[in-house]
Amino acid sequence: MNTKKLNFIYWMAIPFCFGLFMSSCSPKPEEVAPITAAEILGNVQYQAISYGGYREITRDIQPTIPQLKEDMRILSAMGIKLLRTYNVHKDEAANLLEAITLLKEEDPDFEMYVMLGAWIDCKNAWTDEPERIRDQESERNAVEIARAVELTQQYPSVVKIIAVGNEAMVHWAEEYYVVPRIILNWVNHLQELKEKGELPEDLWITSSDNFAAWGGGSEDYHVPELDSLIKAVDFLSVHTYPMHDTHYNPDFWGVRKEEEGTTDLEKIHAAMMRARNYAIDQYNSVVEYMQSLGVEKPVHIGETGWATNSGWRYGDTGSRATDEYKSGQYYELMRGWTNANNITCFYFEAFDEQWKDAENPMGSENHFGLINLRAEAKYPLWNLYNRGVFQGLERDGMPITKSFGGDLDSLMATVKVPPTAKEIEKRMKKNKTAE
Repeated sequence: MNTKKLNFIYWMAIPFCFGLFMSSCSPKPEEVAPITAAEILGNVQYQAISYGGYREITRDIQPTIPQLKEDMRILSAMGIKLLRTYNVHKDEAANLLEAITLLKEEDPDFEMYVMLGAWIDCKNAWTDEPERIRDQESERNAVEIARAVELTQQYPSVVKIIAVGNEAMVHWAEEYYVVPRIILNWVNHLQELKEKGELPEDLWITSSDNFAAWGGGSEDYHVPELDSLIKAVDFLSVHTYPMHDTHYNPDFWGVRKEEEGTTDLEKIHAAMMRARNYAIDQYNSVVEYMQSLGVEKPVHIGETGWATNSGWRYGDTGSRATDEYKSGQYYELMRGWTNANNITCFYFEAFDEQWKDAENPMGSENHFGLINLRAEAKYPLWNLYNRGVFQGLERDGMPITKSFGGDLDSLMATVKVPPTAKEIEKRMKKNKTAE
């Protein structure tokens, strides 16, 4: 063969062979180590939110996979990459994991991960039985945990955390709360499954509960089983709700005497700053109790939020806390503080869900969403809307628009100044008398 031709073939082959060599040495996409809970939690690039996709007044009507995919596209556009769910006994959780998997197949760059909730009840919860037996558990709990394990095994690239129970230890959850020992037993069970290799070793296990139930409240919560639970979980998922305490414990709320001469907006902003600080104090109270046990591990916010509508407790005839403007203030303040301190915040919640208080349309639980059932982005999301992140996105056939048609004056006409200290004192006395 012609020498020049051989040289040409040789030099042309070098880049090809070098490419093959580099290809064989470089990790294939499936060989790249998947991101872990330890890397996601506390990472500001992975914003979190509490999610339920129910549209109707009953959970008997489950959101479809196309609807769930629609929601995931909306949340992804908002920068959300981590969801919190609450139970697995309905189809929603399994369908959500399937929807996320399908979106990943359609777009390898799509990212969405899940803290999968397993609901826990005491014996006789939600029954006609006269007594709730706190130190015994519902037979349903074992089924719930087994299903959570099954889904985690089926979707290990999506489920990064399992949360055992939701507000299952706080005493005011009178219908279903359990003693910490029951939560501890299930947490230990899941940790043992990790050790056996039946669950991913980098899966994190927690329970998601009110700050008081994590030791940040009264001493009657400070029991050995709680201390053992704090040592058993991989991180603490803490709930804090200043909005509720504008009615139940309003010391931080209202207009201070020295603020009475300020503008209405200044009064509102001062009250909302105190609400944020109130939440921070509750978070810190859990950290302090944990550290008093000689424990150092991450503490994140499993829930906090601010409803945009309510009846008498938090509405215009109550603490005057609920409206979209105050909701926007709280959202901005909490996201700012948690991001600055590398704390994951599962903000409550993504979308309004009307099943939560189906018989009372004005119930605050129906109005915690950042997007309402008319596919309107509420005031906390107006800035994202203005940046065009919702362009081309729909929910149930409706394009994402702005609440109040984007008219700030119309929104502000619904905003009430918090009550004065005297008004709060008067209302508290009235409530006490009514009791």
